[in-house]
Amino acid sequence: MSTQAGRLSVTDLARCEHCAVLRVSGELDQNCEQFFLRAIGTRVLSGHRHLVLDVTALTFCDSRGLNCLLAARWLLQRREGLLLLAGPGRRLSDLLIQTGSDELLPCHSTVRGALEALPPHHRPVWPPPAHDDEAATAPPAACAADWDRAGG
Repeated sequence: MSTQAGRLSVTDLARCEHCAVLRVSGELDQNCEQFFLRAIGTRVLSGHRHLVLDVTALTFCDSRGLNCLLAARWLLQRREGLLLLAGPGRRLSDLLIQTGSDELLPCHSTVRGALEALPPHHRPVWPPPAHDDEAATAPPAACAADWDRAGG
């Protein structure tokens, strides 16, 4: 599922009962903050207590965008979960360091690296299985540990 508002899109890449991996693309600023917070809130309300945000395609993030990330972290932390960033670019990394937010928002170079920070039974299958009619795929609610036990 992919949703878009203005210059920001949020796309589901993988998920399981406990975690969702989302690609955040475009610009995270005042114009898109409500859209972003609703998108994150929807995933949390559906039961995901860990979110991995693939931010490799995030081209802009200002102080309002940073506040959105911190709000998402706060929400997940209240549910004993984590917000993990994967693939932040130089500008986002600099913003996090300059504001001290790098201590609050763990960054990893890849989605796989971010997922490895979670307990194995909370990780979705990564990379996601191919989606063609002939391929056997894990159901959307399968976690990597379940998929491994099933022989996937």
